[in-house]
Amino acid sequence: MSESSSGRHIEIAWPALGITVTAELDGRNEELADALWEALPYRSLQGHALVAGEHLYHVAPIPSLLHVPAQTKIADRRDAPDGTVFLSALQHLGIKYGTLTEPMPAAPVGRIRAQDLPALLEAGRAVWDSVYSTKEPILVEVRKAGTEGGHRIPHLTAADADANRLIHDVHAETERIWLTEPVELAELHRGVIPSGAGSFETVLPTLLFVNGETRPLGYASYGGLVRAAVQDMPMDSLRHMARLLVGVPAEFLGYCGLEPLWAFTQRFLACLDHLDRDDFLAVVSQLALYVNTLGAWNLHLYPWDSGDHLRQHRPAEVGSQS
Repeated sequence: MSESSSGRHIEIAWPALGITVTAELDGRNEELADALWEALPYRSLQGHALVAGEHLYHVAPIPSLLHVPAQTKIADRRDAPDGTVFLSALQHLGIKYGTLTEPMPAAPVGRIRAQDLPALLEAGRAVWDSVYSTKEPILVEVRKAGTEGGHRIPHLTAADADANRLIHDVHAETERIWLTEPVELAELHRGVIPSGAGSFETVLPTLLFVNGETRPLGYASYGGLVRAAVQDMPMDSLRHMARLLVGVPAEFLGYCGLEPLWAFTQRFLACLDHLDRDDFLAVVSQLALYVNTLGAWNLHLYPWDSGDHLRQHRPAEVGSQS
């Protein structure tokens, strides 16, 4: 590490909104902050929390986020000041911009400067509209303050020839869909499902199941395999867990239309017995980023406002209706 993260500043911009905010990396969780700093600049699809409240997050193209431990955690992120910037083992950069409802420990790395909080709130509300109703993608750019923006997806490598070809193809596909909706997901959300998945020609249940399988496949299965490999789980156990965790959901998702994902999974499982730890880690890290990208687009494309007629009843309201 060439310099302390404290005093380093990053800009987080939403060009379509004409909004840029500045955050200081304030010395907390130095290793995570370094990983972010070294990955800059990048662009990503901006997402918004759907159950936790006023929180922005996006997939960051930083493989090490999956396994680098946090030295400092806020025990309950609801208590964090507005503008706190977090990095997550779900491969997310998150920003709290208002009230949160979900109690969760979180790893802070910095904070948006006070004068930018009104602009952050404006961005948060616009992104919520994008995710919940308009479906117009909003891209975010993260860069070192005062520098030009840019974009790159890390391309890992493996010594095993089959694994290296797989990594190359997964990287190319991730590049293709990183800032542009995946064709297979766009078709699915338009109701074009070649397999006929969806009982009695329904579409919404299939969309729900696809979202419900893709997110844990990236967050838990591939993220978990990365962490297990880094933490020295025996290779026989890693191979066994990979077969248990990724095949069935990927096959189902392929049936629902995510055929590239299923094809990549079959190639991974076919070369699994030949991989040493380094190659295994490279493959699952590249696949984790790809699957998390699919998950981000799923969350953006899903028609959340189809349930707009359903609203929560607060205890006082329930009592008054009884």
